[in-house]
Amino acid sequence: MIKRVTRGAVGVVALAMALVSTDASAFTHVVSQGETLAQMAIKFYGSARFETALVGANALDAHGGSAIVAGQPLEIPAPSHHRVEQNETWAELARIYLGDAKRAETLARTNGGVSWVQPAAGQEIEVPAIVAHIAGDSETMAVLALRYLGDMNKAWELDAYNGRKGDQRLLRGDIVLVALLDVALTEEGKKAARLAAERIRTEGSGQAYEAQRRAEADIPPLLADVRAGRYLDAVAKGNRLLGSGDLTKPQLATIHRALLDTYVALDAHGLAARACVAWRTHANPAETSLDARAVSPKVRAACGSR
Repeated sequence: MIKRVTRGAVGVVALAMALVSTDASAFTHVVSQGETLAQMAIKFYGSARFETALVGANALDAHGGSAIVAGQPLEIPAPSHHRVEQNETWAELARIYLGDAKRAETLARTNGGVSWVQPAAGQEIEVPAIVAHIAGDSETMAVLALRYLGDMNKAWELDAYNGRKGDQRLLRGDIVLVALLDVALTEEGKKAARLAAERIRTEGSGQAYEAQRRAEADIPPLLADVRAGRYLDAVAKGNRLLGSGDLTKPQLATIHRALLDTYVALDAHGLAARACVAWRTHANPAETSLDARAVSPKVRAACGSR
């Protein structure tokens, strides 16, 4: 279910897709002087009409809009890929990659199939790029369907993907997940994604030092936003920190733990589950206890605990 958020400033809800094949998934691009969103869309997707994906992925149109400037990092939505293992089903893969087994039909349709005919072992499937749109005043699902899917009559697809009823009103601050089934990277886009991934792997120790030093200053405000219920601000800060450089494992653990609480508060179940996995991956095992007396049932549920 979608939860309305009434506090906080512009936020970015980035869906982190697991990458299993050699192709790259979503990546970060730093805006060049004079570069426009339309130019980026043509460069990375081959069409200016996908400018809306960049706007939505970075919440540039939320709460009055936000201009881009040179040096600004932007999330570039992109599909990822998975090679099917023996006995894997569309429902299981949808739960892992899209956050809900009920989205099996979307995943199957992305790959030219149907949810009741399971993928073959060894088949490489595409996981669609996902944008998390933060609704503004007077927006409707039909408007979002036209903006992202090119057809206002596909509003029912957005409703189904988000577990909404067709007559449910869209309110300011609602988070709507949009599966971009027709978004694919150009060869130049794939190259940029690979280079972005390589930079993360090979960045120098001096850059890592600066990123870690900045994170030490930026993490306390992130935690303060979570405590104060400024969830959109927390999502923006958290994802910006994650893309800022080579952080230490304790820093990553703290950020993912904060995002876990935030996504739970936003009822973003798939994102919360992924944040929990990332938190446990980076945290000291002794610090990952989910004591029922101190941790909310929703957080425990997101982490698969009873």
